[in-house]
Amino acid sequence: MRRGPIPYNEAEMAWLEKNFMMVISDYHRAFVQEFGRHDVEMVHLNHLRKRKGWKVGRDGSRYRGRLRTYSQAEMDWLRDNSLLPIAEYNQKFSETFGRKLGPTALHGLRKRMGWKTGRTGQFEKGQEPANKGRVCAPGTGGRHPNAQRTQFRKGQIPHTFKGAGHERIDSKDVYVVIIVDEENPWTGAKTRPVHKHRWLWEQQNGPIPDGFVLKCLDGDKTNCDPSNWELIAREVLPHLSARFGMNFDKADPELKPVIMTVAKLKHAAKKARERKST
Repeated sequence: MRRGPIPYNEAEMAWLEKNFMMVISDYHRAFVQEFGRHDVEMVHLNHLRKRKGWKVGRDGSRYRGRLRTYSQAEMDWLRDNSLLPIAEYNQKFSETFGRKLGPTALHGLRKRMGWKTGRTGQFEKGQEPANKGRVCAPGTGGRHPNAQRTQFRKGQIPHTFKGAGHERIDSKDVYVVIIVDEENPWTGAKTRPVHKHRWLWEQQNGPIPDGFVLKCLDGDKTNCDPSNWELIAREVLPHLSARFGMNFDKADPELKPVIMTVAKLKHAAKKARERKST
């Protein structure tokens, strides 16, 4: 059987209308404390506000626009203790007033009231870290057994380690990359990755001069044989493969030597014109 409307006397209605902007949980708690109406639940007060058309000015989101009310004693305590860290601030407030709001609510209140804590969240000059002086046993790392179980031991090699001689395909440029037994000049590691075709070519012919590059002759970049790579000036490349080049990579094998010769002649002619103009 459906229950009829809950009756309220004049004093209760006057109080309800005066305080309807409160958050519904605070609204219900304060009403019960004021009038001892334990037969009234939060849903009843929420329906009453709707029936009366009392707009609370909130859009229904869980946190947006929530208006919490605090007694004068609570506000005085919150202001006087606003320098406390938020966890301690929330705990002591709950113990003092028996009201559990959560640290987020109190942190938001401090921001709205402009109560500065004096903390920036950064280490200040001369500040000591909390773990200063704590020394772990040699080779154990963290103290907890679960942490120690997954830590590297001295001399241990990770399962992903790839030593000298390991090869892979560079997915971007489709070149073969090989790990060589040479010190990495950038990281100091004992090995370093290099393009295999370049490394093999330099073993036979020496370092590549500045301004020059290696050009793949048969179009297969994974063919790293030095005979498949020709040293050319970098400025020859636009004549071979640029937007207005001669499409060297897709040409028939018998035409490639001709295209390479024409590209070099064009480059030489350009250089001659530049020298003549100067």
